[in-house]
Amino acid sequence: MPSSPRPRPGHRLLLTAAGLSAALLVRRATRPPPTAPELRAAALHLLEAVLPSQRSFEVRLWDGTVLAATRLPSRATLTIMGEQTLGRMLKLPVDVALGEAYLRGDFEIEGDIGTIAGIADDFDSAFHAAQVPGLLRAVQTLRRAAGPAAAPVTASLDGQPHSRERDQQAVQYHYDVSNDFYKLWLDRRMVYSCAYFPTGTETLDQAQTAKLEYICRKLRLKAGEHLLDIGCGWGGLAIYAAQTYGVRVHGVTLSEAQLAEGRARVRAAGLEHLVTLELRDYRDVLSGGEARYDKIASVGMAEHVGRKNMPSYFRTAYAALKPGGLMLNHAISDGIGQARVPMWLQSGNFARKYVFPDGELLPVWETLKYASEALFEVRDVENLREHYARTLTHWAGNLEAHRPAALAALGEQRFRLWRIYLGATSYYFQKGHLSIFQSLLARPDAERQAGLPLSRADLYR
Repeated sequence: MPSSPRPRPGHRLLLTAAGLSAALLVRRATRPPPTAPELRAAALHLLEAVLPSQRSFEVRLWDGTVLAATRLPSRATLTIMGEQTLGRMLKLPVDVALGEAYLRGDFEIEGDIGTIAGIADDFDSAFHAAQVPGLLRAVQTLRRAAGPAAAPVTASLDGQPHSRERDQQAVQYHYDVSNDFYKLWLDRRMVYSCAYFPTGTETLDQAQTAKLEYICRKLRLKAGEHLLDIGCGWGGLAIYAAQTYGVRVHGVTLSEAQLAEGRARVRAAGLEHLVTLELRDYRDVLSGGEARYDKIASVGMAEHVGRKNMPSYFRTAYAALKPGGLMLNHAISDGIGQARVPMWLQSGNFARKYVFPDGELLPVWETLKYASEALFEVRDVENLREHYARTLTHWAGNLEAHRPAALAALGEQRFRLWRIYLGATSYYFQKGHLSIFQSLLARPDAERQAGLPLSRADLYR
């Protein structure tokens, strides 16, 4: 009989959190609040047990006590801000508890956020049964001091998940925050998706232009063709494709703020005769049921579709595409061949609750399955996760550089949300917990031709 597989580091951390959180089910006796020395002792006992023995960050308690980094140089400092705050963080799911604690200001992170986000990768503690009672007592002590805390503000969505109405609410929650806010940290074209760094030395502006060019080459755009841009954002791809390749572009978005900015950019570029942007759901792009697009691009939009709607998403795109046409689907996926550690260590619910409401990440094999079932032929798949790690690092650096303006635009809580989201996600792409795939799909013509060359050489000329 084969032996049981050894738990992965992330799994051990979650099992530990579950065991410690069982203390919350124990009826609290009527006892006086713990003293300051008792709280400090409980915090040290707990942290010394659960923190990785090899870590590149230090932890600072509210009274100045420091648990030093054990792997130098130290790249970050996590500061627990008060006696009450650690107790509020000891609940499941871990991602929601820690994320909400950060939004409230219960702890601060100075330095590289990814170093803290990667705690599950470095976790190596093995707990013995004899340790559990002491750890549970420490948890109970900290929980007794935890005062009430208001839940951070999140999206309030009505309707069935991934209905037209609810999808529009979810998109507007994230993208209609403020065009001026996004201008602080995106590139000059305001492209809010993975950039492309062919040499690794490109600036963010250069890398986003390279990404737009790469997409156009993969689609083999030709002058006079009609391109559908699903989830057109602020119009970056639509404007570039029209200017550079002479194609007509129909872009659709559910964000009113993006639409207004995108149309203004189209007018400024003098491209109103080639580019049309509309506030429209992807499910409504067919006109009279006729296939009328030569090419389709969907960049950073499929994550909002949802698993249950993925078959109709690809069927709609296939029906809108002329025979012999191509579609490029660019979407984030779970990591491949890595420990499955979703956003903030466990459930992924923090991201779905506070960052991208109702967002769903599908593994690439499942996305391609739905595309194939819609009769698309899969012609090329490329993983650009290292490029997204670089992109997010640029975005996070820009956000930090414009902190005062970002705070003025969003307020403290939502600024903190974007700060933790960008910093942590960069780490997850770097380590392979998340990936991003560009999939080139074809609708062959009657002769089963897809209009593609026999090699990729033209992509890298």
